Amino acid sequence: MEIYKVNYQLGVYSPSMLLKMAFISEGIGDSENATLYLSKYYDLSPNQQTITKIKTLTGQKELIGYEVSDGMRFVLFLVEYREIIVGALTLFLVMSLIFLWSKGNKLTEARFYWPSVLLITVIFLTNNFLKGPTTALVTSSPSLIRTKPTAGGEPIDLVEPGHRVKIRSSKDIWYEIEWKENVAYIKKEDVTRL
Repeated sequence: MEIYKVNYQLGVYSPSMLLKMAFISEGIGDSENATLYLSKYYDLSPNQQTITKIKTLTGQKELIGYEVSDGMRFVLFLVEYREIIVGALTLFLVMSLIFLWSKGNKLTEARFYWPSVLLITVIFLTNNFLKGPTTALVTSSPSLIRTKPTAGGEPIDLVEPGHRVKIRSSKDIWYEIEWKENVAYIKKEDVTRL
């Protein structure tokens, strides 16, 4: 587990490693970390069995935040393979520039330069703006979700650990989150970012 933790903190992990970490954590009675590792595993490989196991660990009947649409799976796929995609696009760009250079002054029309401009734009957008959603796992019991980022904000829900939320922004000790398709706030100490 110590070797796994070092790799996990460095961001080097695989779905099978996360499952092993969850199994070890559950075996030593650390259901909070087991839920965290399973939730991270769910990001990489969404399936119903993972949700069922998280429900068992947390004692929840219904969990919020585990819905994954086809569009979101595509975005997660692009984020996971971003380096390979950028590398392939860069290779095409270099080939395009070599082709333009080899033709020299023969290619004077603008239409011959548009593929290179398009590739540069796509590479820039992929490198700078392709990011998956920022999510967090509710880990405190119970956690209060409010309408405003203050202690005086009206309570919306009182939730137990295991639910996932999408983080929209950060304000002092609060996260602005999406909760049941509404904007809400939760204290940072009540969640663990995934």
